[in-house]
Amino acid sequence: MPSTDSRPTSAPPQSAPGGSAPGVPAARRAPGAAGLLTAVRASLRHAAPALLAYAAVRLTGLAVLALWAHRRHHGVWPALAAQWDADWYLGVADHGYARHLGTAFDTNNLAFFPLYPVLVKAVAVLTPGSRASTGLAIAVVSSFLAAWGVHAVGSHLHGRRVGVLLTVLWAALPVGLVQWMGYTESLFTALAAWALYAVLTGRLLWAASLAALAGLTRPTGVAVAAAVSVAALLSLRRGFTLRALAAAVLAPAGWLAYVGWVGLRLGRWDGYLAVQRLWHNEWDGGAETVRRLREVLAQNSSPELFLVMVTVTLLAAVALYALSAGDRQPLPLLVFTGVLLLIVLGSGGVYFPRARFLLPGFPLLLPAALHLARASRRFRTLCLTAAVLGSAYCGAYMVLVWPSAP
Repeated sequence: MPSTDSRPTSAPPQSAPGGSAPGVPAARRAPGAAGLLTAVRASLRHAAPALLAYAAVRLTGLAVLALWAHRRHHGVWPALAAQWDADWYLGVADHGYARHLGTAFDTNNLAFFPLYPVLVKAVAVLTPGSRASTGLAIAVVSSFLAAWGVHAVGSHLHGRRVGVLLTVLWAALPVGLVQWMGYTESLFTALAAWALYAVLTGRLLWAASLAALAGLTRPTGVAVAAAVSVAALLSLRRGFTLRALAAAVLAPAGWLAYVGWVGLRLGRWDGYLAVQRLWHNEWDGGAETVRRLREVLAQNSSPELFLVMVTVTLLAAVALYALSAGDRQPLPLLVFTGVLLLIVLGSGGVYFPRARFLLPGFPLLLPAALHLARASRRFRTLCLTAAVLGSAYCGAYMVLVWPSAP
């Protein structure tokens, strides 16, 4: 695959003037409406190969799922649109949030952040079909926005070839099928990717606004907020501007607003933490993660295939983060993936969804994308083919065989 970008695929990000951290340029004003429209069109044309490749990967996974589901006499639509967490979000869209904490485990819907169900409810008013279909459509559209953002980050840092490869690798993750399910991962990844791109291109207020929305989408929105706030604070070191200060304050506002609202609704300052405890989800510094890793790798002679995949994903994520740090990725990317890993690995909650929780951490795949960009075409083709087919198999297994949530 010849590169159409003149920059070398291994070029490191340039430091901003004034000795700032790599990948944190000076804040600048957003273009006007006409300039923004022109930039969007150019970006979309530039990303077209990546978006086509993304669609091909996900359609391959969908085809494998459909064939497997047909053989098992299982419907595809219910598996994608109305099971597990998707059902919880639809419940929030239909009935709103609980008013009391209660004592029953795994039953309080205040654990689920509001942006996705609010979008489902709003869009369903304007479109035909069920809210489940609306939720699935929002997830699929969001997945393309996410793929576009992933390509934008990779292409900005290392050229078009790496951008395309990064997008394909993200699409072909073992739990990539979740991108086309009624879950929040696609919406969250879209917000995170474009927030990070906005940071890398000096648009701090855009980045902060997207980070605030990410904070209303998933608990790990705090990772996006941290990345944007750190970039804004570093920008302030070069000189005080209201724009950078506003970005630093705005970025965590969405996450703080929802957590604060839960506390007010339940009448206790630790309301959100109390809800998480009822979902067996407390910070334990990684003790539960280590215990489950040891169990899968050393103690269980025949572990579940899905748990093996989750375990390999977690270990690979740690290794890729070390490589990312060694490659001196821009600081906002390292902060985002670092906080994301800290939350996922440090939680004492359930083990099996953790590969899904890491799905938005696409910058972790940059070292692999860079390596593939420099490899021979044959090696690159073999690796990507294996990744796509493996993702298709894992996705179908995840929703048709694995007896719990993805």
